[in-house]
Amino acid sequence: MPDNRRTKIIATLGPATNAPDTLEQLIAAGVNVVRLNMSHAGHDQTRQDVENIRAAADKLNQVVAVLMDTQGPAIRTGERATDLNLKPGHVIALTVRGEHSEEFTSVDVNYDDLVNDISVDDVVVVDNGNIKLKVLKKKHNQLECEVLTEGVLGSRRHINLPGVRVNLPALTDKDIADIELGIELKVDYFAMSFVRQAQDVMRLRAILDYRKAPQKIVAKLEDPQGIKNIEEITEVADALMIARGDLGIEVPFEDLPPLQRKIVKLCVAKGKPVIVATHMLESMVESPSPTRAEVTDVANAVFEQTDAIMLSGETSVGRYPVPCINAMDRIARRIERSGGAGFATHAERHDTHAKIVHQAADLAQDLHAAALVVFTHTGRMAHHAAWTRLLRTPIICFTNNQTLLPQLALLWGVHPILLDFTDDPNQTVRDAGQLLINQNLVPPNATVVFVSEATLKGKTVDTIQVETLG
Repeated sequence: MPDNRRTKIIATLGPATNAPDTLEQLIAAGVNVVRLNMSHAGHDQTRQDVENIRAAADKLNQVVAVLMDTQGPAIRTGERATDLNLKPGHVIALTVRGEHSEEFTSVDVNYDDLVNDISVDDVVVVDNGNIKLKVLKKKHNQLECEVLTEGVLGSRRHINLPGVRVNLPALTDKDIADIELGIELKVDYFAMSFVRQAQDVMRLRAILDYRKAPQKIVAKLEDPQGIKNIEEITEVADALMIARGDLGIEVPFEDLPPLQRKIVKLCVAKGKPVIVATHMLESMVESPSPTRAEVTDVANAVFEQTDAIMLSGETSVGRYPVPCINAMDRIARRIERSGGAGFATHAERHDTHAKIVHQAADLAQDLHAAALVVFTHTGRMAHHAAWTRLLRTPIICFTNNQTLLPQLALLWGVHPILLDFTDDPNQTVRDAGQLLINQNLVPPNATVVFVSEATLKGKTVDTIQVETLG
């Protein structure tokens, strides 16, 4: 196959990459999914970005998914006319509801219940961990805080409250407006920020169901409450994202690697796509080469057989976005040749269709087949095929569903192709086989294992066929 990398690559769009020619370079380098970060994107820019992504993918004849990442109920500082230089031992006031301190420098916060939720001696983490504050006193609508670490505080900096249960909505008014835009633009996935329980996902699901919208939901795990409820969240979400930025602040940093492995293992066992995200090649925001530690970090995620690895600032604002994709591609290909963690051996395949696809995968490996080919209209067979984590046999998925096609781009190992299905299943298999040869996806006289759902006498029957093409 022209592209035999199994692990998918997600790139975040931003000022460094939203020009049409740069987008083409990213996709040509191997991007499978483009992420729109709605924390920083306006609606007019988003409309243009989606148009440019699809134009670039069509020009290169590549299947690329669009993932819209909602901002979520983020706690942030307010606007500041000038940056605030903080030194250890300084005391500042965090204020809500427009109140300002007469004694200390005030920093506005957009979360009205901040004073109610937090306690004296709690630590407030600002700007992704760069600044830490200790709560000394609670007074009306303000917190007096001691600065623990030196830093520069600018406008709209993100705030984390480790260990504090906050009273925030699952979806903000901004999120709902952005989701309406995403439905209109027919994006492929919504990433839902700060998912804490299954009900959060179900609220978004209700909006999509009401609008009869086909988008899939990626639940972002970013705090201890989400980790605590991971089993129920996994059941209702279409995919999970390990958002290591906020999660790494909310939990002790030494707990992050085993947490990542636990989540990936759970998702692979249950057949749910999973994404490892944040700080994977952070040094490449400014440097043309990754650090050795970053190479190892990406390699670990690939070895764990996560469905996708994601870049954030590296491609949205970084100086070397295309080299970042090249680096991820090189690492992934090399590690995949070395094997994987084998979490799929613990898969809980209770579904008959999943068991049949797994048998077809075993057969494809035993026969040293050139490909395992699945046909799907709903995506179910493609998910089951990705679930097998076939390392030696390429997975090719044919679908006649244009809406589903880009959604398949996120799945581990799946190479999606659009194909018109005929009423005759055997003719559809022949058409698929001819296309595989014409596009040089398999060599001449190759053995291919096909698995599909066929309708016989009004009943749906799963079939496995072995064909020698040529």
